[in-house]
Amino acid sequence: MKKMLMATTAAALVATGAFAESHSKEVKLGIIFGFTGPIESLTGHMADGAEMAMKEVTDSGMLMDGMTVTPMRVDSGCIDNGLAVSNAERLIADGVAGIVGADCSGVTGAVLQNVAIPNGMVMISPSATSPGLTTMEDNGLFFRTSPSDAREGEVMAEILQERGVKSIALTYTNNDYGKGLADAIESSFKAVGGEVTIVAAHEDGKADYSAEVGALASAGGDLLVVAGYLDQGGAGIIKAALDAGAWEQFGLPGGMIGEALPENIGPDLNGSYGQIAGSDGEGIATFEKMAEEAGFLGASPYTPESYDAVALLLLAMQASGSVDPAVYKDSILDVANAPGEKIYPGDLAKALELIKAGTDIDYVGASAVELIGPGESAGTYRMIEVKDGKNETVGFK
Repeated sequence: MKKMLMATTAAALVATGAFAESHSKEVKLGIIFGFTGPIESLTGHMADGAEMAMKEVTDSGMLMDGMTVTPMRVDSGCIDNGLAVSNAERLIADGVAGIVGADCSGVTGAVLQNVAIPNGMVMISPSATSPGLTTMEDNGLFFRTSPSDAREGEVMAEILQERGVKSIALTYTNNDYGKGLADAIESSFKAVGGEVTIVAAHEDGKADYSAEVGALASAGGDLLVVAGYLDQGGAGIIKAALDAGAWEQFGLPGGMIGEALPENIGPDLNGSYGQIAGSDGEGIATFEKMAEEAGFLGASPYTPESYDAVALLLLAMQASGSVDPAVYKDSILDVANAPGEKIYPGDLAKALELIKAGTDIDYVGASAVELIGPGESAGTYRMIEVKDGKNETVGFK
């Protein structure tokens, strides 16, 4: 992302205000997720993951020699820019020193442009994946712990090719997220020799999707790929397609992955497959165990990434010796990447102590964090297949 050389007046005011008081005993972090809207079945777990990292740091007593971390939740609505901007402004007024979120790509861009940049506020999103966010002028304030949909398009094309799919019909939710993902899937699938018979938008919130399914079915295709939301129009499209007997299996990108979809659709979804950001190995295994002990589902989509977003914010504050976003933003890449001692979930106290002692760390976290440029996550993907009414992991890419 391109970096502007001049800070805004608002950012300067922030730097001289509450956030500059790095010796304060409390730091507030905002969490702006769609607790209502088309992914609401996911966001409770995401917030729990974020808050578990905050509690871990608070309990350690190691952040700035004993600072406590206070979470502040607000609703983005996922697809409601007005609500998201208004609630983000409330977070600023309440004195947060960093924002975890937003969640969906459109509201993330709206909050970034209208709230974060004018106020010099750092945002780390665990789930906003639109490629458009890569090139947005952000003053070095925006990061994400999930990879761009440009990469997801490549991964999905590989999966479709491996499963012998020759042609797809493609529908997407009519917003920044859906359009960007659909473009990535279409171009990547064509690049490996696949045919895309139709690319059609659908609107969320409709009671009847039979007309949309009729157009998709007329175009044909071995598989219907639904780049939508599991709690909204994406689920409606699948139900209508099953009712019409148009397809028996579906391609499921990230916004369609979550336990609510197979629960709502039932056994007819068995055999459908897709992918979502996720990793294998020591970090995720530890995180899922910690989450189980804390009483939430650590394997839920974007929940590990939410824990990691908080960890990066707080470790960068420790590394910079400041809770001022204008200062600590420059330390995020340093704590996220090599060289340094690898840090996993449950290691945040150790990481804070190492940083205080002047030792480099490489934050791996729950989602195998690697930032490949300002704000961009390299990321890996968990391949999912619905079996016996559950999303099962069948591999990684």
